[in-house]
Amino acid sequence: MRVLVVGSGAREHAIVLALAQDPAVTALACAPGNAGTAAVAEQHGLDVRDPDTIAAGARAWKADLVVIGPEVPLVAGVADALRVAGIACFGPSAAAARIEGSKTFAKEVMAAAGVPTAASVTVDSPARLDAELARFTPPYVVKDDGLAAGKGVVVTDDLDAARAHAMRLLDAGHPVLLESFLDGPEVSLFCLVDGSTVAPLLPAQDFKRVGDGDTGPNTGGMGAYAPLPWAPPDLVDDVVERVVAPVAGELVRRGTPFSGLLYAGLALTSTGPQVVEFNCRFGDPETQVVLPLLRTPLAGVLHAVATGALADLPPLQWSDGAAVTVVVAAEGYPGTPRLGDLVIGADREGVLHAGTRRRDDGAVVSAGGRVLSVVGTGLDLAAARANVYHRLAGVRLPGSHHRTDIALRAAENRIAVPTAG
Repeated sequence: MRVLVVGSGAREHAIVLALAQDPAVTALACAPGNAGTAAVAEQHGLDVRDPDTIAAGARAWKADLVVIGPEVPLVAGVADALRVAGIACFGPSAAAARIEGSKTFAKEVMAAAGVPTAASVTVDSPARLDAELARFTPPYVVKDDGLAAGKGVVVTDDLDAARAHAMRLLDAGHPVLLESFLDGPEVSLFCLVDGSTVAPLLPAQDFKRVGDGDTGPNTGGMGAYAPLPWAPPDLVDDVVERVVAPVAGELVRRGTPFSGLLYAGLALTSTGPQVVEFNCRFGDPETQVVLPLLRTPLAGVLHAVATGALADLPPLQWSDGAAVTVVVAAEGYPGTPRLGDLVIGADREGVLHAGTRRRDDGAVVSAGGRVLSVVGTGLDLAAARANVYHRLAGVRLPGSHHRTDIALRAAENRIAVPTAG
């Protein structure tokens, strides 16, 4: 099987590595890729936002399967163009990808499907902002209605800060979603979805805030771990039954069936799981900890979804133990990152590339805000944490920063799920 992966981050590096270990994969390419994916896959400098360019490149390369990593090409309709070209594609149509591309659309789908989520209102005019904000109590949750690479959300007790963020979005022509705050630990659950057929992967937890102790602004993600030793034993089945399957069914009912990876971001509240957001693709950095624990060869799994055969797929097999990933970010991130700095240790075991490029002299330099994802595994979370931070000690990037507390509370059994009453 010839497989083309679309994207250039650590998520795509993780996908490429998993596919490279599958004996069914005879050729592997990544577009546009990064300095890490180049070590295991052909690189093709294609514009991921252009459906026709991706479809033409996949056809010329004779791809049997295209796996789309990021949300931008999915929302742009790359999967549609590939299917028109007769190429199997892992990723939803543009119509189904609206579940991530428009938070308002996602809320409408959840309401129709009876899925629990935060109360919300969409504001598209500054004239309505103050009156709508007054309907909410702190902490205020203000979201960009569209794609924002994980950085369009502000959660704050400060009404002025909430209003300022909303005004910045509105002034840029972006509708704003105001939400009630959902308390309780957050969970990311990836589910393979093929129409109304749903197959869950392992649950994970990611860390959005830039600093230790969940301080500072939101980012695209500073780390993650899997599985969740503190989660209720029936969590995955409960979420599939109450959240993912109803949403998948509603999209079928609307004539826009979902095919690909549906990511449910959840808060485990005292009244049960409630949806924080949906994404239409593998999450980053959660992919970096879920895929290392998957024993079932990945290519066959993704191909089954892409060809409508998910229902025929045997149950997925998982390794024992745990995985932790820590993101190494460039100076300035999540603001404007400093680029072009030399990265030492980028080719060490367990290091996944995100914002990197290789110079003509062979050196790896930073080329984005999130530069690397370092991954460690172990028999439990404590061992996986020790492994990842040991590996991280061998990585050097001037001015970089990372969190030191990824998975710490879980490893120390300090996470509790609230209960009613």
